[in-house]
Amino acid sequence: MKKVIITVVGKDTVGIIARVCTYLAERGINILDISQTIVGGYFNMMMVTDPTGATIPTAQIADELSQLGSEMGLSIRVMNEDIFNAMHRI
Repeated sequence: MKKVIITVVGKDTVGIIARVCTYLAERGINILDISQTIVGGYFNMMMVTDPTGATIPTAQIADELSQLGSEMGLSIRVMNEDIFNAMHRI
C-alpha cells in the first residue's frame, strides 16, 4: 500500500479538521493516522492516508486540497510517502 502524507498549516479557525476530513471521506480516502497541534494560534496537522479507495487520482486530490486550503487561508500539501521520507531524511 502506497501511503500519502497530507500536511495542513495556518491560522487556527473552527472547522479545519472537519472540512479536510469530509473532503477525504467523500473521495474514499482512509485516514490511517492523524496528529494535530495548535501553537500560538497556528494550526498544524499531519495525516497519513491510504488512497487505495480514492475515486480520483492523487494529483487531482493534491490540486483540490491546495484550492481548499487557499479558500480557508491555509497551506495544504499532499505528497507520496516515499517523497516525504526522502525530504525528511538526515
